[in-house]
Amino acid sequence: MKNLIRGLIVLSVIAGAVSLSTQTPQEPPTAQAAAPTADEIVQKHLAAIGGKEAIGQVKSISMESSAQIMGNDAPGTTLIVDGVGYRSEIDFNGQKIINTFNDKGGWMVNPMMGSSDPTPIPDDQYKLGKTQIFVGGPLFDYAAKGSKIELVSKDDKTFKLKLTTKDNVDFVYTIDAETYLVKSQVSKGKMQDQDVDITTSFSDYRKTDTGYMLPYAMDIDFGGNFQISITVKKIELNKTIDPAVFEMPKPAAPAPAPSKPA
Repeated sequence: MKNLIRGLIVLSVIAGAVSLSTQTPQEPPTAQAAAPTADEIVQKHLAAIGGKEAIGQVKSISMESSAQIMGNDAPGTTLIVDGVGYRSEIDFNGQKIINTFNDKGGWMVNPMMGSSDPTPIPDDQYKLGKTQIFVGGPLFDYAAKGSKIELVSKDDKTFKLKLTTKDNVDFVYTIDAETYLVKSQVSKGKMQDQDVDITTSFSDYRKTDTGYMLPYAMDIDFGGNFQISITVKKIELNKTIDPAVFEMPKPAAPAPAPSKPA
């Protein structure tokens, strides 16, 4: 059960990665051509997802999805307002699990951990999850955000890039050398107090009305110990979203004690 609880917490972080990958065919690098630098690969990726101007026009993402967790269907929603906040809600066996990040902090509601009140998200989880408040993902305008990028490895089919945020959180991306599509993302997490690699694989890319292509299928593996599959049902771009949904509400007031008989 601890695996499931931690998996659901991290799931909301990973689900926001739907904003970081799109697909437009590009010319594959030839054997004679010099290997591109890490920044050149990122720039080709950004061109593939529509270009900086197109990405900048997307101010919000609203997503409806369904997650398969231990054979159970868990419907969910994800809201992103660029630079403002990220919020995910998952309905698992009739219990609503909420995870939210904004530019100042994060909070969650998880009845499976014994409380229905909102509580702050631990700092390490916040540092991992706050990258999802930006449309385009961590690779978009990475230098302006204080992140660094390096080319870890390459072969005829893929490039592997390592991005390190200003908070020293690492993401490793595998990018297709032909399409410049992000195939997978790997980050570090904890399960039962053990460090594990969290690998998210992206597939089933579809074009939105604006031409912005997004993955409609994500498979998440938590160190080989726990797996979740997510299917996106609907995506809306630039929908009006109240920023207040990213602010942590106050805990519910306790019920008044029953009055004593006179």
